[in-house]
Amino acid sequence: MTNDLPLPKSVIFGCSGTALTSEEIDLYKRTQPLGFILFSRNCDNPMQIESLISQLKSCVNHEYVPILIDQEGGRVARLGLPHWRQYPPPAVFGKIADDDLDLATWCAETNAYLMGIELIRMGINVNCAPILDLSFPETHPIIGDRAFHESPEIVTALGLSVLRGFEKAGVTGVIKHLPGHGRALVDSHESLPRIQTSEEELNEVDFLPFKGICNHILYENLSYPWGMTAHIVYDAIDEKAPATQSYNIIQKVIRDEIGFNGLLISDCLTMKALSGPFQERAAASIEAGCDVVLHCSGNLEEMIDVAVGCPPLSADALERLNASVAKVISHTEESEPALVEKLTLHIKSYLEK
Repeated sequence: MTNDLPLPKSVIFGCSGTALTSEEIDLYKRTQPLGFILFSRNCDNPMQIESLISQLKSCVNHEYVPILIDQEGGRVARLGLPHWRQYPPPAVFGKIADDDLDLATWCAETNAYLMGIELIRMGINVNCAPILDLSFPETHPIIGDRAFHESPEIVTALGLSVLRGFEKAGVTGVIKHLPGHGRALVDSHESLPRIQTSEEELNEVDFLPFKGICNHILYENLSYPWGMTAHIVYDAIDEKAPATQSYNIIQKVIRDEIGFNGLLISDCLTMKALSGPFQERAAASIEAGCDVVLHCSGNLEEMIDVAVGCPPLSADALERLNASVAKVISHTEESEPALVEKLTLHIKSYLEK
């Protein structure tokens, strides 16, 4: 983002359907959100998505417009048959890793690359994956097979592979849910989870995949991924506020302890783990240290309120945003059909065990 126009607001909005309404166009032009996120309700076919993205971009003045989607594979996939490939849940790669970590990392990277090229062809340049949450016996089903594994080392290796695959396709990844969702016993879409694990144990276990990714970014010369916060209270660190709205967690844990230096976005403000007017939800998240807030539902009145609570993107956030744009540093020499066939055979062989 290099032009001299005023900075966009620190918010990413959803929209209601497969094309913009006049009211949405007016709102986006007036508020100038940083970017937009697409859901299944917005996605009918590739040409329609390209047209919608063109509409969205025409509403804002900044040059680089992040277009997000949640395309993890498995249960969380906004795109599917017949127009797009189906991708396995992340836990499949963890299962492969139990036998062969090298093969698992190749599969995870290739899977992410194939996913990424489908996205970038339509203009979707940010994917809200990989999940780095650990899998515990008590992990709520809302995470379930979205988690790679219970081992921090395996989750780190697979998460890094996913980021490599996205990078090859020109897509920015989003690591989530900082600083760790795996121990939550309830779904933050429905209520506020509280984790009572000690800070020492969180540091020595739950935070490790996030730390591992951050430590590898510079070595790999990868673009810095975005990060997404968890709407979870960690009693040992801040018993009053969820991570999204906790200065202690964002500054002392996510930034300092974990070492995350990328663009930090909130999980969706509409989730029931948060409470209060939407203007206040947005303002509290930004004040705590989120660079950008996320509002996904496409509800016009809520978006109006959220926009009031969002200042322009900060100078630090702008620097982090610029560092996140995927470099497209390398490409595979194998053809896309050959990669699909090879990956499918590997995955099928492990699913049949």
